[in-house]
Amino acid sequence: MAVKCESSSPMHATSSGLLQGDNPLHYSLPLAIVQICLVLVLTRVLAYFLRPLRQPRVIAEIIGGILLGPSALGRNQKYLHAIFPPSSLTVLDTLANLGLLFFLFLVGTELDPRSLRRTGKKALGIALAGITLPFVLGIGTSFALRSTIAKGVNQAPFLVFMGVALSITAFPVLARILAELKLLTTDVGRMAMSAAAVNDVAAWILLALAIALSGSGSPIVSLWVLLSGTGFVLLCIVIAPIIFKWMARQCSEGEPVNELYVCATLAIVLAAGFCTDAIGIHALFGAFVVGVLVPKEGPFAGALVEKVEDLVSGLFLPLYFVSSGLKTNVATIQGAQSWGLLVLVIATSCFGKIAGTVCVSLMCKMSVQESLALGFLMNTKGLVELIVLNIGKDKGVLNHQIFAIMVLMALFTTFMTTPLVIATYKPAKMAVTEYKHRTIMRKDKDTSKQLRILTCFHGTRNIPTLINLIEATRGTEKKEGLRVYAMHLLELTERPSAILMVHKARKNGLPLWNKGKVGESNQVIVAFETFGQLSKVSMRPTTAISTMTSMHEDIIASAERKRVSMIILPFHKHIRLDGHFETTRADLRNVNRRVLQHAPCSVGILIDRGLGGASHVSASEVDYTALVLFFGGHDDREALAYGMRVAEHPGITLNVVRFVTDPEVVGPSVHVDIVQDSGPRPGWEDDESFLADLKQKSTGDGSIIFEERIVKDVTETIEAIHAYKKCNLFIVGRMSEGQLVLSFDTKSDCPELGPLGNLLTSHEISTTASVLVVQKYLSQLPEESLYTLKKGDEEEETEI
Repeated sequence: MAVKCESSSPMHATSSGLLQGDNPLHYSLPLAIVQICLVLVLTRVLAYFLRPLRQPRVIAEIIGGILLGPSALGRNQKYLHAIFPPSSLTVLDTLANLGLLFFLFLVGTELDPRSLRRTGKKALGIALAGITLPFVLGIGTSFALRSTIAKGVNQAPFLVFMGVALSITAFPVLARILAELKLLTTDVGRMAMSAAAVNDVAAWILLALAIALSGSGSPIVSLWVLLSGTGFVLLCIVIAPIIFKWMARQCSEGEPVNELYVCATLAIVLAAGFCTDAIGIHALFGAFVVGVLVPKEGPFAGALVEKVEDLVSGLFLPLYFVSSGLKTNVATIQGAQSWGLLVLVIATSCFGKIAGTVCVSLMCKMSVQESLALGFLMNTKGLVELIVLNIGKDKGVLNHQIFAIMVLMALFTTFMTTPLVIATYKPAKMAVTEYKHRTIMRKDKDTSKQLRILTCFHGTRNIPTLINLIEATRGTEKKEGLRVYAMHLLELTERPSAILMVHKARKNGLPLWNKGKVGESNQVIVAFETFGQLSKVSMRPTTAISTMTSMHEDIIASAERKRVSMIILPFHKHIRLDGHFETTRADLRNVNRRVLQHAPCSVGILIDRGLGGASHVSASEVDYTALVLFFGGHDDREALAYGMRVAEHPGITLNVVRFVTDPEVVGPSVHVDIVQDSGPRPGWEDDESFLADLKQKSTGDGSIIFEERIVKDVTETIEAIHAYKKCNLFIVGRMSEGQLVLSFDTKSDCPELGPLGNLLTSHEISTTASVLVVQKYLSQLPEESLYTLKKGDEEEETEI
């Protein structure tokens, strides 16, 4: 069997099994499976350990490839010949390049040619400076390399390859870094994304030039390659949009995309790759060009990305980094001269990119801090850098030593981007003194001033209830009496589709909200815009694109910038048809808890049971009954203040029910030591004063109905609440105070809702009413309130 599988003879695909004496590692399929699994495990583990350093996953993948290659584990020849034998490298490279082909198709879908036409002069100048200076310095460095460790290489292609390698900015990696650092919607973030998009296109053009020049033929052949490539691109620009637009028209919104169209598009990608490979400018170019020409909106584009991205970016793309790692041998960098050249290449790359960007940025009247941050960001390398280096290595333009030097340069420059940007650039924060109204309750009792609310949503599920709640909250007909910031919460992942969202977000921080487009996102913006126009509410759409672990930071930062009085969050569970709640996503609950703990204003958690139905209810048709359950305390007063705002709507009746313990009852059912707590609880006077104002208003037009219920125990309290189950909206405080509340059952899987919120989502109260659980802003939350927020973390750790 060993003789049969030597490197001189081709590998068979599958083995007969260990029991029949075959070693699976001597056959291509089982060996490829082992290689893929090894790569996935190592890169994911490295990505996990690099996450605290806020490094993009490409860093982990490059390091993983180097570790698996001859630089580290590959020093053991037994391992290298067992896991990565020479006879398996053809299969590995084929799989890696096939995955890369489709990944670059996805990268092409991220790039919108129309955005390039909208690029401002400032961004264009920064992009050109960030390309020109490092390109020239790269050519200068190539002379130093040719005279030392690169003797005998073809001069013209070597000069171009070095210039391209030093002038590239990795657009996808840059987008992830900006999103991770919360800089997407800053001036620096928008400028970096615009300049990087221009840089991306220029890099591909220069790479095509470098490949054409690296051919073994005469200059005439290189010229024909360039002309043929240009002709191919022009032909695609004419034909491909016609085909893709026809396919897109056949795909209706809300219906699954026909599999035939997806397969036809993937076949076009492969055919384009074959054509560019036959021309002589690498198969990747064809796939990239097709991706650029695919329509960016509608269900067709979404279906393409959805069906391709996980398999390609998660499974096959890491193989390309291993393929690069197997060609990278750091041991070839020996002696002071080689290490000195490595330092020279890194210094030249950093100086050219950073200095060129900073100089033009300063000329454009950007601050020194912003200019430096922009320079560091534009110095980001990534996958395209590795593609350039690998093509140069395969074409014989780069030898082993220069290849290793350039890979380490790409790794170093990308790794340093995040810490340097964090150290140099801190966006200016608004002075805290400007932030006065942090609650619905106003100390000066002047309710005529504008009320600002930040509402958050993850998808279209909660939009109808959210809009109907805003309608109920708009109060009396006062100009700009209510301003609502509707924040779309989007998770940042390593998927290419996430970068597509980031790319669309760069202009105004409004991802997926472009007028004139068809799709789910358009339905959302149309719904908010229509509501704002009809109800005279100032609607300001915004967004947060971040990981789930840091999403609360975006919400809190936005609330501080907008100086809102309340944040309204969606409950992490949704109602099923049978009336029971089902968890939408567990980590959404963690986002809510962190916001409750650190919010700079009051917070409401909206438990959606379909307030007003599945569509917006116009102001003239609103006929709701809202109910405030009042037991006492800060949160209950804030909930009541919100309820009084709701009561200003002419179509809403507010019932306020105050629960008081029967004085004749001595506390066997109330777990409070009455003897020790003989005086009134703290805040009792504030409750009485606030209720006195309410009682005066309740005697007017009947929009507010006040009732006081004397109850003996918890059972009687629940029965009293059950009598109001036919209302449309419950408004309750998160941490109510008083003897009755202390005796509620505190065992719940959602302690962040508080006792009343848990009761109204339990089976004890069978209702179709939505619930708004309100927490009032306090500079320091009470210990009991903090305990309920941290309790969930302890329970999760116990489960783990």
